[in-house]
Amino acid sequence: MKKLLAKVLVAAFTVSVLTGCGSTEKGASAPAGSTPSSEATVESTSAAPAEVDGIPVPEGEDNVISIGVTPVPHAEIVNDVVKGKLEAAGWKVDVVEFNDYVQPNTALEDGELDANYFQTIRYLQEQNQERGLHLVEVAGIHLEPMGLYASEAKSLEELPDGATIAVPNDGSNESRALKLLADNGLIKLSETDDLYNLSNVSENPHNFEILELDAANLPRSLDDVDAAVINGNYALEANLNPQTDALVAELADSDESYKYINYLVVKEGNEQTAKTKALIAALQNEDVKKYIEEKYTGSVIPAF
Repeated sequence: MKKLLAKVLVAAFTVSVLTGCGSTEKGASAPAGSTPSSEATVESTSAAPAEVDGIPVPEGEDNVISIGVTPVPHAEIVNDVVKGKLEAAGWKVDVVEFNDYVQPNTALEDGELDANYFQTIRYLQEQNQERGLHLVEVAGIHLEPMGLYASEAKSLEELPDGATIAVPNDGSNESRALKLLADNGLIKLSETDDLYNLSNVSENPHNFEILELDAANLPRSLDDVDAAVINGNYALEANLNPQTDALVAELADSDESYKYINYLVVKEGNEQTAKTKALIAALQNEDVKKYIEEKYTGSVIPAF
């Protein structure tokens, strides 16, 4: 009986030792007292943040954002404020400048850009229809009031009968220019459900010659015409301020002003990408608003 009891005790001791050895091998790499939950805590605290200053960080290795802009004010806003904010969040930013209104959209359609920032929603809609593009606006950033500038006249009353007035030759901007002339009593327009064009000029009591020119050439044409209706960005490039230099300018709080807000635009299907979200957060930012208000003093107006 005693021998049987001794064998049982020896067997129990052997199992206990083996079990203890097995436990030690499984946890050999972990310090005494460590638990799975403590390991998870270490991993979670060392994980990269999802965003920096409200801007999403890159997902994976694709951390380059290419954005097309026209020089003033868009390139200035992106280079002076937005680019630094994106880089602080881990993005690399390629700012591509264009001097016309067509190439930024075709480059975006062709996948050469991730976004562009230069145009109004009316212009975007027109270009989508005319060129078969698939672009969508994702965030309104600012308004550039269009103004009527003159080479010599200091007021509307000084514009002579028969004066030549140049306007942009693309659909949405020409419509906008003609509306500005009509709103200030220089011409009258017939009603239309579409964009205004020269065929809608129903009354021209001063026999103005309305000349259609490429929008980018309007500032350089001021010496050759009596007056010109110029887009805000091209006016700024020529050191013209609609608040101080124009005979008349669009009102920022008019019923139609929202149509002329400048938008961040992407290709259809990219509205919710990390790049798009990062651009929106960096552009619709209080520092951008402050920069616009201080630098452009009313010639560019924040729209967010």
